[in-house]
Amino acid sequence: MIANNKGLGRGLDAILSDFKEEDILKEEQQKKNSSTFEIDISLIDTNPNQPRKNFDDLQLRELAESIKNFGVLQPILLLKQQNGRYVIIAGERRYRAARLAGLQSMPAIVRELTKQQVMEISLIENLQREDLNPIEAAYGLKSLLDDFGLSQEQLSKRIGMSRPNLTNTLRLLQLQPEVIEMVRAKRLSAGHARALIPVTDPEIQIQMAKKACDEKKSVRDVEMEVKLYFNRKNIQKGPREKEVQSRELKAFVNDLKRVFGTRVKIKGSDEKGRIMIDYFTPDDLQRIYEMIDFLKANLGAK
Repeated sequence: MIANNKGLGRGLDAILSDFKEEDILKEEQQKKNSSTFEIDISLIDTNPNQPRKNFDDLQLRELAESIKNFGVLQPILLLKQQNGRYVIIAGERRYRAARLAGLQSMPAIVRELTKQQVMEISLIENLQREDLNPIEAAYGLKSLLDDFGLSQEQLSKRIGMSRPNLTNTLRLLQLQPEVIEMVRAKRLSAGHARALIPVTDPEIQIQMAKKACDEKKSVRDVEMEVKLYFNRKNIQKGPREKEVQSRELKAFVNDLKRVFGTRVKIKGSDEKGRIMIDYFTPDDLQRIYEMIDFLKANLGAK
């Protein structure tokens, strides 16, 4: 297995520094419509929209042993339903461990929240845990985007996740289903998987992923293999005709370089082509996002 324990890599390490679960629960306790109760465990249901689908059995048993000795030190967060039962918003690990420990009831904060708030808090709680699978994180983010019509910019602000990290996590869902399952099963890390995204040929992408797993390749090794793959493809295409670009088009490229403060290239001619804007760090990408958002806002205002 070549996936690392950090799961999401550096991309999600900085998420939600202002939204730790402890802070959320403290805030909930301070609100007037919040109360802490001892809730009968038989009345508590898990959240079907919980991003985390897999729980480590050994960690659950260790937590259950701790609960036997010291009790549940932090209440879970629940949503009360019309039928008198409760759905877990945050704290499913503690709930599962409490059941293993044989508890009949456990402390909980009961809140009235919207469906969107429930999903956001559930995602926040799981994203801050280092062992959350990156595919589970990606599907959780996608659900918030799809179900509530949020833009990536809006979602990044709502949950305190940088726009580049959010985009990189969502990009994992562009992989072939077989490769996604390798990441979900922790045979392949998110870093390895992201390196394979540019390979759009399904068979080649799957072959490279299996090879990375079998040969325990590093992320750098996979990146080099992908680079060699594209180099071979370009050689097979043969030399291309020289593209003729007008003085006006070249001047336009120089304008773009000044606006974005980075290297800009145009492949093509005045007839058709592609504009490529380079970025070299996450901060570069964030700055480009902000520049485009600024331009969009100003164009929309006219």
